[in-house]
Amino acid sequence: MDLLIDSCMIKCTRFLLLSLCFLSSLCLNSVLGAEVRNFKWEVKYMRWSPDGAEAEVIGINGQFPGPTIRARAGDTIHVELTNKLQDEGVVIHWHGIRQVGTPWADGTASISQCPIKPGKTFVYRFEVDKAGTYFYHGHYGMQRSAGLYGSLIVDVAQGEKEPFHYDGEFNILLSDWWHKSSREQELDLSSKPTRWIGEPQTLLINGRGQYNCSLASNSSCNLSGNEQYAPQILPVHPNKTYRLRIASSTSLSSLNLAIGNHKLVVVEADGNYLQPFSVDNIDIQSGDSYSILFTTDQDPSQNYWISVSVRGREPKTPQGLTVLNYLPTSISKLPLSPPPVSPKWDDHDYSKTFSNKILALVGSPKPPTKSNRRIVLLNTQNFIDGYTKWSVNNVSLVLPETPYLGSIKHGLSNAFDGKPPPENFKQDYDVMKPASNKNSTYGSGVYYLELNTTVDVILQNANAIKENVSEIHPWHLHGHDFWVLGYGEGKFVEKDEEKFNLKNPPLRNTAVIFPYGWTAIRFVADNPGAWAFHCHIEPHLHMGMGVIFAEDILRVQNIPSDALACGLTGKMATNNVQT
Repeated sequence: MDLLIDSCMIKCTRFLLLSLCFLSSLCLNSVLGAEVRNFKWEVKYMRWSPDGAEAEVIGINGQFPGPTIRARAGDTIHVELTNKLQDEGVVIHWHGIRQVGTPWADGTASISQCPIKPGKTFVYRFEVDKAGTYFYHGHYGMQRSAGLYGSLIVDVAQGEKEPFHYDGEFNILLSDWWHKSSREQELDLSSKPTRWIGEPQTLLINGRGQYNCSLASNSSCNLSGNEQYAPQILPVHPNKTYRLRIASSTSLSSLNLAIGNHKLVVVEADGNYLQPFSVDNIDIQSGDSYSILFTTDQDPSQNYWISVSVRGREPKTPQGLTVLNYLPTSISKLPLSPPPVSPKWDDHDYSKTFSNKILALVGSPKPPTKSNRRIVLLNTQNFIDGYTKWSVNNVSLVLPETPYLGSIKHGLSNAFDGKPPPENFKQDYDVMKPASNKNSTYGSGVYYLELNTTVDVILQNANAIKENVSEIHPWHLHGHDFWVLGYGEGKFVEKDEEKFNLKNPPLRNTAVIFPYGWTAIRFVADNPGAWAFHCHIEPHLHMGMGVIFAEDILRVQNIPSDALACGLTGKMATNNVQT
């Protein structure tokens, strides 16, 4: 009898504890205001006129760019994504979201998941844990070039405040646009000999640009305002402070943004607060996101140009333009001054000065003072069997059919190269000249990172195949933020470590390497999963410019079966069902 009573008491106690936990969870969610944001999306090709010339774009629910997601820190995003493309797979990467505990939702084909097959549906469900300016985009083939992108804005959790004040807010998503389809571009890059895609025809601001006409001319565009390519005007009131969120989903172009006669105060980068600093214009690399503040303190009877210009490459693409409209001034009144002119395209010192002004806000997390491991990644342009490729430490990345997350989780060692890629390059390599041996090799190996260790990565730039050519490369890390410890000229040497900024380096998820230079980053490998680290220039990644980091994947649990329903993991699942 006593045993029955004890058993009953134990069960009752467990029930009460579970009830209390459930209620406290409800109370906590209620206090914090955390919500589940549900979306149902269909991805398909459609006819659109991003710049006045009708083209084939990838839209979501009939929209281009895709719908803006808005949430609060702590919310859960639930996207039911159906692939309506007739003959292509699709995935979506949530750029800047770390996917802590949900690495399969990172949206990287062959890395975190299988491509979603035509007609199939996949559910992305993940938490947005930190406020900031983010975006999403396709991460399969070159679908970002086809227009598969949109904004993702995460506001501070309910009851919290930003460390700066503003009266209103705008959001701008920048992109570049070709009249040649992304499928044609992909074919050109895979041809022998390789055919370069060329420069974009148009720069788009929120998916809108003007080809063969200029807004700065009264007569050349003849817009009614209802066209798909008509600019989105930013209406403002005098003597107010506005926040402008900017993200760049460009496939190729480094950009510079300016607002005529207005100072810009930079306050956020990649979802991390900065020590505010004032500039006349702002450089934005592919994969970057920023928040700037500007005050409408100019002549209220006038309007002002917002201009976007190409940087880092010889500009063969006209400026992207829209208008800052001071209310109640008429929208039709063109600004008196011409659009702001960006710094010279190859003035890299200007860009370096801007980058060095980006410092973490006081009180931000600081990096560990020492690292456990250093990996040096040399970026080179090479030949493989007559094809032009980009390589890292002389290995051009080729993604396997089976996603790394599944193959490593299930011990499928034959799914990719078992030999890890090199952690450095030959010290006699001259980064200032074309390589004496321009040949490279394909590879699909992985850098295994021990959980909770501190890793330094030195991104080393070099001369490309042609003499006196070294390009800008913005590198993006999935699953993490990292500290940008510094930039330098020429080849990185041990003594350069003395230049590292350990006091207030900014946290970012994307960092640029300048021509013939190096960039040092540091991060903690604290997020189990398979993570891409790659150049965010779409054709460069397509040509092999990336690496894979794997962190304690055996610890990852509850991977959805449809995330791994291809390659060897797909066959393994089929065999299990059959038996």
